[in-house]
Amino acid sequence: MQHFGVPDSVDSCPKIAGLKQYNGCPDSDGDGIPDNEDKCPAVPGIFKYQGCPIPDTDGDGINDDDDSCPTVPGIAKYHGCPVPDSDGDGINDEDDKCPTQQGLKENQGCPMVKKDVIEKINTDAQKIYFETGSFVLLPKSYKFLDDVIKILHDDPNLKIQIEGHTDNVGSPEMNLLLSDKRATAVLDYLHTKANLNMKRLSVKGFGLSRPVADNKTSQGRVLNRRVELKLTY
Repeated sequence: MQHFGVPDSVDSCPKIAGLKQYNGCPDSDGDGIPDNEDKCPAVPGIFKYQGCPIPDTDGDGINDDDDSCPTVPGIAKYHGCPVPDSDGDGINDEDDKCPTQQGLKENQGCPMVKKDVIEKINTDAQKIYFETGSFVLLPKSYKFLDDVIKILHDDPNLKIQIEGHTDNVGSPEMNLLLSDKRATAVLDYLHTKANLNMKRLSVKGFGLSRPVADNKTSQGRVLNRRVELKLTY
């Protein structure tokens, strides 16, 4: 018997109709690998895997040849590996605002600033003074700003936002500008005195928009003219 012109004497599959180029054997899945050499004859594959498709061991939709973590489900962005959690805090780096520091989920992956440190920084902020109607720091502020510098040196991961606020005397535009310049004056002192990395420092002027007391009284206006220091990681 012969199939498609292949005599039985040279037919590797004499009982099955096949193709001459495959010595008489069929290629059922059309992948170029004859069925007698194909471990997956009904599914197109490649020669490297003996006629089977490229495997996806972990079932993540990324075949093993392109998967840097072939036994662990992952995503294409990370070449088949899971989203990394560099600090091992259970919050993956994509959702972690502090990916190199162990933190808490409720704080977006960052540690919580210690309560006593917050209390100390708030006390120091109340002792920051400026010349009247100006953004020039008064020297009596320096001791307390130096305390702030020590806090930042003690924990190099801490960042600080310096917020400026004013009372309602004068136009909103002028107060907004003054509050921003006062906050910037504090930033300049911290950076110049301690050479702190500017990435750790930021400023924001709020003008008269966030009073903490009644602007109708002189004491209230004194309280509203302030700098606040906010620590984060």
